[in-house]
Amino acid sequence: MELSFKEIVEAINGKVVVRGREDFNNVCIDTRKIQKDNIYIAIKGERFDGNKFVIDAFKKGASIAIVSEILFDIENEDEVETVILVDDTEKALLDLASFYRKKLGLKVVGVTGSCGKTSTKDLIAAFLSEKYKVFKTKGNFNNQIGLPLMILELDSTYDVAVLEMGMSDLGEIDILARCARPDIAVITNIGLSHIENLKTQDNILKAKSEIFNYFDESNTLIINGEDKNLLKIKDKCFEILRIGYNHEYDVYAFNIILMEDNTTFSIQDNNQEIIFNIPMAGKHNILNSMLAIAVAKKLNLSFEEMKLGIKNLEATSMRLEVIKKDKITIINDCYNASPDSMKSSMDVLTTYKKGRKVAILGTMNELGDEAINAHTEVGNYAKDKVDLLIAIGSYKECFRKGYSLDSILTFEDKKDFIDDLKTIIKENDVILVKASRGMKFEEIVNSLEEADV
Repeated sequence: MELSFKEIVEAINGKVVVRGREDFNNVCIDTRKIQKDNIYIAIKGERFDGNKFVIDAFKKGASIAIVSEILFDIENEDEVETVILVDDTEKALLDLASFYRKKLGLKVVGVTGSCGKTSTKDLIAAFLSEKYKVFKTKGNFNNQIGLPLMILELDSTYDVAVLEMGMSDLGEIDILARCARPDIAVITNIGLSHIENLKTQDNILKAKSEIFNYFDESNTLIINGEDKNLLKIKDKCFEILRIGYNHEYDVYAFNIILMEDNTTFSIQDNNQEIIFNIPMAGKHNILNSMLAIAVAKKLNLSFEEMKLGIKNLEATSMRLEVIKKDKITIINDCYNASPDSMKSSMDVLTTYKKGRKVAILGTMNELGDEAINAHTEVGNYAKDKVDLLIAIGSYKECFRKGYSLDSILTFEDKKDFIDDLKTIIKENDVILVKASRGMKFEEIVNSLEEADV
């Protein structure tokens, strides 16, 4: 981290109450992961108070602690090093990251949307990688704690940071955008995720649109033109680029070929047809790829550089991850779920021509009053996509109602299914596993991997 001690204190408007060691390297908020010379930021949450673990952080090697309360005896603790007092440690983390982002001055691409954020982030980073040194958000570090931690991992060797921005309510993306100040923003779609809190898709659009709250004429917004809600965004002071399947869009795809583990499509540029092959399955990943192409074009990459970059694709795990065992094929897509992503995953399942197509689907969370209709609709969508539907959890009967075929099995919880797994799964099955994160369906994936079918 390329900051001085003085800059840290000024950035967070802190007061040095104990002066000890001032040498430091990285920021850490978890005492279980503290390493020598880390700055420990004592985050105070609803269920825990990091201020209680400051001495533990120092014992493990932290050189500086940023706290909002002094819960130890400063005079009588031999382990105490430098302590900086602030009003709010979560705000201090955001302020420090904001200061650091401005100091580094690199290009930032912000990515948000109801689904597809992580895949789009991965694709953008890959497309850019041949020309630039690119940093991308790790895992799901996309909230008010995770995003600033990602920014603080940057250094001046990076050219571009691709930062994912998540939210569950109004105002949250605004905080992230104020911290990260993206030069380019990407919105993948407006679905039903978080409708439990936000009540309407218009409110979801409003929340996602906070990503461009700090834009001026120098900024660019890139949106999915196939999403009718996103087409409501227009007549802004900044540039808006749209992608999709319509020739009127700034980047559009045609000649689409969907395969089990890759997609091929063409785009048109100056009367020239450019063919792309993406090592990701699903038509939705063509839209994600076009968003990435639009970003790459904006950052002055040639199409040849983009094609070379896609070879560096590192997809985040548990998102349409294909696991080929001796007797079965597993599509592990259990990182999260929404109605749109459920449908996209089943579309991928249909590209497999051999073997029985099995979908193991669980609860989609945070849908509020839309939950019953959404689960029923997904069940209906599965009718001509799968040979066997396995529904697990609270909305299993909604899946059954929508599916309305006999080839469905329902289970109260995943343990019940795992206990019966060997009697259900057959040789050559292609099995999609998908549910919201809280369902922890990776346990089903693990059981399928270990099963002697």
